[in-house]
Amino acid sequence: MKLTKDHIISSIGNCIGVTKYESTRLVESVLEIVKSSLSNGEDVLITGFGKFIVRKKEGRRGRNPATGEDLTLEPRRVITFKCSARMRDRINGNG
Repeated sequence: MKLTKDHIISSIGNCIGVTKYESTRLVESVLEIVKSSLSNGEDVLITGFGKFIVRKKEGRRGRNPATGEDLTLEPRRVITFKCSARMRDRINGNG
């Protein structure tokens, strides 16, 4: 089973006793803050969960797998995630 945004919204509503509308606004607000920070090149650290890191990838040579044509991949930013030690222990049944 996948955890979806709708499931998170419902769970928050049930846990803190707010309406689905209010929990939707809470989740959307948090996600907007995270997206805004990442768009500005800032890393996002959520203690006990993990860190979203913005990294710069340099331009490089590549190849179109369908045609075999050589091409140049432009420099870009990517987001990586590193989970916290506490989360890693919990996932592995140690916490």
